[in-house]
Amino acid sequence: MGDHNSSQASYIHLVHHLIEECIVFNMGKEECMDALFKHTNIKPIITSTVWKELAKENKEFFEAYERRREEIPTEKETARRIRDLLSRTTI
Repeated sequence: MGDHNSSQASYIHLVHHLIEECIVFNMGKEECMDALFKHTNIKPIITSTVWKELAKENKEFFEAYERRREEIPTEKETARRIRDLLSRTTI
């Protein structure tokens, strides 16, 4: 029984670490769930559960993180801004 619990704790620790890596890359919860499933075959429900627990334990951090993510323009918005700048620039 002890080995099973240790194995589960180790797995949760791995998911926790991978979520931190997703955060370094400014990924949201859904993006992280997709990436971990695609690249490590971790089921989205596992990632979601660990993410929720981390958010509960670190409420202020996750609130600030989500606010910051909302302020960062999307790739599409950045491309539009670049096109607008280029259209106003004469060479």
